[in-house]
Amino acid sequence: MPIAILYRDELKEYDFGPGHPFRGERYLEFHQFLREHLPEDDNYRIIKADWASDEDLLLICQKEYIEATKEYYRAAHLGLNYPGSIYRFHSGDNIPGGKPGKLEEAARLVIGQAKKACDLVQQGKFKKAVCLGGGLHHAKPDYGEGFCLYNDVAFCARYLLQQYKLQRILILDTDAHAGNGTSEYFYDERRVLQIDLHQDPRTLYPGTGFAYEIGSGEGKGYTVNIPMPPYAGYDSYKLAFEELVQPIAQEFKPQIIIRNGGSDPHFSDGLTSLGLSVEGFRMIGAKAREMSEVCQGKNIDLIASGYNKTVLPYSWLALICGLAGIEMKISEPGGVTPGSQGDPSLAETKHVIAEVKRYLKDYWRCLR
Repeated sequence: MPIAILYRDELKEYDFGPGHPFRGERYLEFHQFLREHLPEDDNYRIIKADWASDEDLLLICQKEYIEATKEYYRAAHLGLNYPGSIYRFHSGDNIPGGKPGKLEEAARLVIGQAKKACDLVQQGKFKKAVCLGGGLHHAKPDYGEGFCLYNDVAFCARYLLQQYKLQRILILDTDAHAGNGTSEYFYDERRVLQIDLHQDPRTLYPGTGFAYEIGSGEGKGYTVNIPMPPYAGYDSYKLAFEELVQPIAQEFKPQIIIRNGGSDPHFSDGLTSLGLSVEGFRMIGAKAREMSEVCQGKNIDLIASGYNKTVLPYSWLALICGLAGIEMKISEPGGVTPGSQGDPSLAETKHVIAEVKRYLKDYWRCLR
């Protein structure tokens, strides 16, 4: 059965302007790369979604934040001055340089795609849906940061809780940065299990996601942070999945899996210090697919990140092929892979896994 890939050219407007690490051409370029390397046929269907309304955004954002965000980015796109103080609502890394795209409109499209993906999967039209441009996991209800305006990861989970009355949702965050925004939405929520693999927060923005951050109140034990040591590669990630991610997911028995994250854990990414190769991204996609067997194969995948333009399309394609079970050769750009002497961080990863188990063993039988 083909998977759904939600995309439209207007995603290119998610562009912070010249000099900013996050540019919108990534979406046009990846769409072209996808069409050249993998025919649509029975592999996937390109689906177009509509833009989210204010009512949709109110599911995850405060009204004042929505209004300020809309007006500020509209003014920025037109080269006008915004009369208010935008720093009340957005961090400096969300401030565009030069002439940005229609950022707020594109951010609404990302939420619209998330909503459409949920409907497609829950209504049985597709088992798996991939949203290009998704995974904006740093955004909070009243504050945008980390290149994120509206949190589509949180939207998916809240929409599925409200619209489809789901009781067990797994969010699997494999972005190199911890999903601090998503975590704030569900830190005390036991219906949403968050498993977040990311670079050690002592070494990378946003500085959250330590192993001891396990949730609070009713949600205690339902936040699982796995802080991967710098340079952690294929073997480290594989071990973390086998020792933590997969056993916990099996015990939780989710009704759907939402995975987010792009190519920034790659060893040559410009903003991070992890060690995954392209083949590592295929493995992550395949693990998400295997884990979804417990929920009739239901996956929603959100892909946007990555700051090495050469590596990004290969890694995104590897994620999609792993998720969909598509067997095709995907080369490492440049033909160079790290770890010829093995995974340099595997021993440290084993210590991280042991630490995570210590904090969570009282909440998950599989970790005792």
